Amino acid sequence: MTRLAVAADVCAAFPALRIDAVVAEGFAGGGTWPAVESRLAALEARAAAGELAGAGEDDPHIAAWHAAYRAFGTNPRRERPSVDALRRRLARSGRLPRINPAVDCYNLISASCGVPAGAFDLQQVSGDIVIRRADGTEEFTPLGEPGTVEAPRPGEVIYADELGVLTRHWNHRDADRTKVTESSTRILFLLETVDEAGFGTAVSAATHGLVTLLGERSAAVTVHTLTASSPAAGILAPGA
Repeated sequence: MTRLAVAADVCAAFPALRIDAVVAEGFAGGGTWPAVESRLAALEARAAAGELAGAGEDDPHIAAWHAAYRAFGTNPRRERPSVDALRRRLARSGRLPRINPAVDCYNLISASCGVPAGAFDLQQVSGDIVIRRADGTEEFTPLGEPGTVEAPRPGEVIYADELGVLTRHWNHRDADRTKVTESSTRILFLLETVDEAGFGTAVSAATHGLVTLLGERSAAVTVHTLTASSPAAGILAPGA
């Protein structure tokens, strides 16, 4: 059983955390996705018309993430939480990137709901995934930079498996090894908050929206919720 778990010291530091782990199996990642594209276009039209608020620290959920980043020693204005960077890009350019159907789908949900979202190709993951603090000995190869190796700072919150670091600064940047591509068929999507009481409703809405969309292209979709009081879940059965 592949497990997703939050380390005890991360739970202690962020007792109001909530992570919704959405596993899509048998995902069809090729071609166009009209339902996602039409919603992206509508969101971009609203951004271009100046109708979208809440970019940057004006958004209370993004402000909560900035506070969390500072708590583990990261400057959130230099290495921004993923939803902050995405919404700033949308506000600035009126556009969101088009990568592939799976990535476009979670970018749509993240930008629409104001919730950090990311994904890993589970077929590229080795062993369990743990959200923990870096000890300073790990290596990280950023998405899109296969020749680059970085060392996360001690105390920085990371996702990691048996082979290395999967994200830096919690959700700031993903690793190249586990990136989601058009050929990814078994995908772990992650939707997060550090303040479940304040923003759990937004996470629930994001999860519902993501599951609804993924159901159009997946053989099966399951959801696992992690909190500080329930910090681990089996996300993939043996032999799956």
